Amino acid sequence: MRQRITIILTFVVIIGLLVILNTVSYVQEDKKGDSEITPNRSTYHAGPTGTRALHDLLNESGYKVIRWRETPDKLLGESGKLVNTFVVIGRAKIEFTADEAKSLREWLWRGGRLVLIDRKVDRALAAQSKGWGVRALEFTYPSFEDDPGDTAQMTKDVTAMQPVQPTVLTNTIQSVMPSRFASRVQIIVRGDQDIVEDDFSKDSETELSHDDLEAAHSPAPVVHIGNREGALLVDYAYGAGRIVVLSDPYIVTNSGIKLNDNLQLAINALGGGRGLIAFDEYHQGRGVTQNAFASYFAGTPVLALAAQIVLVILLILWTNARRFGRPLPLPHVDRRSSLEFVASMAELQERSRAFDLAIENIYTRTRRVLARYAGMDYNSSRSEIATRVAARSNIDGQKLETLMRQCEEAINGAPISWRQSLDLVRRLREVERDLGLRMRSRDVRQAAENI
Repeated sequence: MRQRITIILTFVVIIGLLVILNTVSYVQEDKKGDSEITPNRSTYHAGPTGTRALHDLLNESGYKVIRWRETPDKLLGESGKLVNTFVVIGRAKIEFTADEAKSLREWLWRGGRLVLIDRKVDRALAAQSKGWGVRALEFTYPSFEDDPGDTAQMTKDVTAMQPVQPTVLTNTIQSVMPSRFASRVQIIVRGDQDIVEDDFSKDSETELSHDDLEAAHSPAPVVHIGNREGALLVDYAYGAGRIVVLSDPYIVTNSGIKLNDNLQLAINALGGGRGLIAFDEYHQGRGVTQNAFASYFAGTPVLALAAQIVLVILLILWTNARRFGRPLPLPHVDRRSSLEFVASMAELQERSRAFDLAIENIYTRTRRVLARYAGMDYNSSRSEIATRVAARSNIDGQKLETLMRQCEEAINGAPISWRQSLDLVRRLREVERDLGLRMRSRDVRQAAENI
């Protein structure tokens, strides 16, 4: 039974250490990983660069929101008919393929609503018209020293921007506060078609077909918020659908959504369609191709902890199931305690009031070590022993001799109470402690043999 308790306690200690190690490593990794250089714009992420607050606020405000974890071609099916607004925030961890971009534009052409929130305009997603185009002009790039959770640092020397005209997207908005890394959307009037098309495709990651450019006959974009440097928020029609471009994702992040009217701007931009709002999580690495349980706990120490627990359990089962050598009989364990004899003798002495015997057991050993300390014979007089001990230490020789005399008188039959006997024993122990006297190995061995 004692062996089983040891195994159980060892198992509990190992599990506790694993929990502490995983927790510490997770916290350190989270602090190092959440930066504006490598942001995590997922609605599952509760850090400064995430958008979980936006998702939860829309959901609690009565808007219908979902996390879209499938490829964009599913928007052309039955499930896509329920989606009114498709939201892409930040640079995708999984890039849009040419087929995915084409499916998204087709869904948009049929009447969908696409909201792009990023500091760069992806040409494959933000479809261009025949007579105009849009592009993002970036000013300042973030560094590793920038803390996305520090709003003062993120908005340093930035002036709040106001709507340029009253529209549905600027309803009840007085000003919004972008970050100092916000880009500006510029509307380009297409003059020489060949030159402009080259300008719009040279830095595009996915090439647009000529048919797509010809199909998008729509009016020029409408600037809702901007200044002389460029627009912060624009939208334009594409077929039966509409595209909204917001050039700073910081406005909708967990850290920036609380500033000025940033939350109201996010609600106007995403909830203007009055339908189901789908946040693109597939390209944030949260696709349904992953296990749902593993995807939910991704980025936490839960998965690693579960794997380590399973490994420890399998190791214990494997070791218990193996036999090393021939079977041996169980060792016979004596049920008697090593202190049982001492406890019995103490009880007998207490009942018989044999305090002299108890003092004799302790004083005999103390006198022996005192004589050895003084370099004298055991049978030397107590005055000689006390004088020699006092000469070699800071012990008062007269007090030591008095203590030895009182102990010898009690051993020889002088009346003594249990309180006096305890006082004598205490004083003997204090002398041993002050002189640093300890039992020799021989005394320890003899005492163990007597027990």
